[in-house]
Amino acid sequence: MNTLRAGFVGLGSIGKPMAKRLAAADAVDLRVYDVAPAPVAELTAAGARAAGSVGELAVAVDTLCVMVRDDDQVRDVLLQVLEVSDRRTPDRPLTVVVHSTIAPDTPAALAEAARTHGVRVLDAPVSGGPMGAAEGTLAIMVGGSQEEFASVRPILAPMGGKVVHAGPVGAGTKFKLARNLLHFVAFTAATEAQRLAEAAGLDLVALGDVVRHTDAITGGPGAIMHRATTAPIPEGDFWHRVLSHALALGEKDLAFAISLAEQLEVDVPLSRLALDRLGPGLGLPAGEGAR
Repeated sequence: MNTLRAGFVGLGSIGKPMAKRLAAADAVDLRVYDVAPAPVAELTAAGARAAGSVGELAVAVDTLCVMVRDDDQVRDVLLQVLEVSDRRTPDRPLTVVVHSTIAPDTPAALAEAARTHGVRVLDAPVSGGPMGAAEGTLAIMVGGSQEEFASVRPILAPMGGKVVHAGPVGAGTKFKLARNLLHFVAFTAATEAQRLAEAAGLDLVALGDVVRHTDAITGGPGAIMHRATTAPIPEGDFWHRVLSHALALGEKDLAFAISLAEQLEVDVPLSRLALDRLGPGLGLPAGEGAR
């Protein structure tokens, strides 16, 4: 088995456990760098080797994973990589894999800037948080060519339970942004539900327990995300029957919840918007749920 020479920059709350998974993987020679010495010491204790700079990593490894805070830090890391690109030979191309969540247009711009230096850039943001990173169960959404995706997959596999080729460079970031849109809109809806429950005198902690329990069974919002299109659903289609049933339940329960909110004088704007848009969002006219 060939040894995979990998580097990791950015050993924060998610980057550190990701790097630890790589350090423990068979056939991975891992080197790490971070501006903070403590996480570097943890990784060396876990079997990785410490590098003195980003440039040192960029010369020594073939795949460089980057998990820093934001666009500016990603650009700074790439600049340090490109400054030493002439110290690499053409038979050893470097691939930089950006795990940070950055602006949707940044990956393509970085890839274009790096290409003239013989460096490949892929975007591969992750979902699953520190727990998923520690367990190696992250979802990793990769933007790049099919060939580039195949070349980095052995490095990503120890860190991810689901590694998805999202499309060309930039697609991984757009995939992550769509996923997080759902995440944080759902968080906002959860705060609306909490206000309603609190006004009704209910136990909010118990409500949270029920939500997590039932979402683990049903799949939560992802339960409806099986169609390959958002187009209207024709009658007779399998999904028309399934989602019209979901629409009927949703419209009924949303109407009851809004009525309760009115009685308790709780503002629930997302619930009202959901009642109006659930049907069209599912591909069905509002009010046409199965009764």
